[in-house]
Amino acid sequence: MPMSYRDLLIEVGTEELPPKTLESMSLALEDSITKSLKDEDLNFESTMPFATPRRLAVLVKELSESQTDKKISRVGPSLAAAFDESGSPTPAAIGFAKSCGVDVSKLSNVKQKGIEKLAFSLTKKGQQTIDLIPNVVRTALTSLPTEKKMRWGDSKEEFVRPIHWLLLLFGDDVVKVKIYDINSSSETWGHRFHCNKQLSVGKPGDYEALLEKEGHVVPRFQKRKELVRSLVVEEAKKANALAVIEEDLLREVASLVEYPVALLGDFDSAFLSVPPEALILAMKSHQKCFYLVDHAGNLLPKFITVSNIDSKNPALVIKGNERVIRPRLADAQFFFDADKLQTLESRQDSLQKLIFQEKLGSVFQKSQRVASLSKSMAKLLGYSTEDCEKAARLCKCDLVTDMVREFSDLQGVVGSYYAKYDGESEEVCRAVREHYLPKFSGDKLPETTTGSVVAIADKLDTIVGLFGIGRPPTGSKDPFALRRAAIGVFRIVIEKELDLNILKMIEEAYGNYSQISLASDTVDLVFEFLLERFRSWCLERNIPTEVFHSVLTVYPERPLNFYTRIRAVDNFRRSPESKTLAAANKRVANLLSKHESEIKNEYCKEELLMSETEQSLYTAIKNKKIDVAPYYENEDYTKALLALSSLDGLVDKFFESVLVISEDAALRKNRLCLLRELRDLFLQTADISFLDHT
Repeated sequence: MPMSYRDLLIEVGTEELPPKTLESMSLALEDSITKSLKDEDLNFESTMPFATPRRLAVLVKELSESQTDKKISRVGPSLAAAFDESGSPTPAAIGFAKSCGVDVSKLSNVKQKGIEKLAFSLTKKGQQTIDLIPNVVRTALTSLPTEKKMRWGDSKEEFVRPIHWLLLLFGDDVVKVKIYDINSSSETWGHRFHCNKQLSVGKPGDYEALLEKEGHVVPRFQKRKELVRSLVVEEAKKANALAVIEEDLLREVASLVEYPVALLGDFDSAFLSVPPEALILAMKSHQKCFYLVDHAGNLLPKFITVSNIDSKNPALVIKGNERVIRPRLADAQFFFDADKLQTLESRQDSLQKLIFQEKLGSVFQKSQRVASLSKSMAKLLGYSTEDCEKAARLCKCDLVTDMVREFSDLQGVVGSYYAKYDGESEEVCRAVREHYLPKFSGDKLPETTTGSVVAIADKLDTIVGLFGIGRPPTGSKDPFALRRAAIGVFRIVIEKELDLNILKMIEEAYGNYSQISLASDTVDLVFEFLLERFRSWCLERNIPTEVFHSVLTVYPERPLNFYTRIRAVDNFRRSPESKTLAAANKRVANLLSKHESEIKNEYCKEELLMSETEQSLYTAIKNKKIDVAPYYENEDYTKALLALSSLDGLVDKFFESVLVISEDAALRKNRLCLLRELRDLFLQTADISFLDHT
């Protein structure tokens, strides 16, 4: 008999769901339903999630009406073991029959590998899907991942928000079930204002069209999100402007409305004297509005709000939004004007009241340490020590301003404006803003040299301090984002081509904590931590692990130099000569490790080179030292390895014809010394014996 299929519709109607997690909850519900159906061995074609502020729903297309019948087959003991001489069943036969839930007489025989055995077979009829759906739905809802759940009424059951209706439709049939004290039905609800009534769903496939046409609801989240985007873009065009649509805000706005209507509003152009970032943050964070810019990217005194009501008098709605947004912008202007009455520099003492970390002192102390480290770095790099030190002392001062107290996301940003107002140099102003960069993976880097220096110093100070008091990242926990800070340090150093000795910078950062007792092994732990993060960063760029470790062996302390070596070795490993040279270096390394003490104070003597092969290799090594010296001096490791690759044939021939571990002690030492000279040539770049060519 052919399998029959029907569509299944599940909808949970609630009070307004959390907008920031609506989409993820919807997808989680879909995943849970999908998993539960598969666990029940139910076949279906596809699923489609729906989500609005007042509902979560899933449509399952072409769900089988029942489980597939299963044939159960079991083989028991041999007939010889199952029956005694009189033909009576033995305990083995009785036990097998009991385990199958039948009498011995109901068992059959089967032949396996020429042996007759007892057997049992049964066709287990699949359950009806309609009987399985209640448990599928109950499991999906109760396991929905949410941070906080609520209780309502007298019920002890919990959900993310109180539930008001439950639609459960399998084809034309309502699946009868009571969940969260709500009886299932075929009824949904339309828009809270435009269609505040029940709507009867005839069959699951009618759901979306019914809500859109009669319910004044766009139930599909992605469709509604793209509708919001297009409405905002069109509204911006009316003002000859461009709407800046950030995906996070777009997603949140789409989670707040069931039927989006875009409205264009204005605000007083006098507010444009305030840093645009503050105005934008007020519009985005507090009012969930999209801001507009002209074609040159300048902020305009306009905004677009997305309403959940298709008002007959949109001008009144716009006026209401303008009235609400004005106080937020006025607050920003007040804070900005009030903050300017005091210079950033004069706020340094106030930083003593701010705690950086309980055991690591105040933000003032941190800024002093960062200033000292920044000055040292600037001196090494040939940058302005005055600018770097000044920017470091000022970079945290905006933390005690009214603007940042109100809009914490603006730290660094408004500080740069206040620095400019105070007459600080452009370099210092930009560094105050840039020293937090990069804030996340893939974020932009500081553009200025001063910003780069202060950013590195700030991050190193934090890492050293927290490691020093025993607060390193553990497992997946990294509350102070030290891993991100470490990657940030390497990105700035390498991408900005800053030739810094990172170990010395760590040591200096450690020394700046002279007034605070840090663990004695802090420097080593931090350096190891940074190297491990650097390894992860390299792996993300498809650098093989063995390449990284080949360079790590020579322990380069300058990240820029480290990465230059890595790229050279990575290129070299692709050459035809690298395989034999890597193998030879591995052999040399093994030999030298066993006889290291024997040749500790020895060197190769030309007069003890007995064969032509030895002499040829000795001469080649001597010449190569001269050839590659300029390359190593200029840190051109690619050319150095390319030049050394010509030794391939000579090294191969040496191992074929020369007995290194000779019984003659003098010859043995001399040959080992020769190999050490060979290895030292390569070690000026990396230990290529690590390269894997298997």
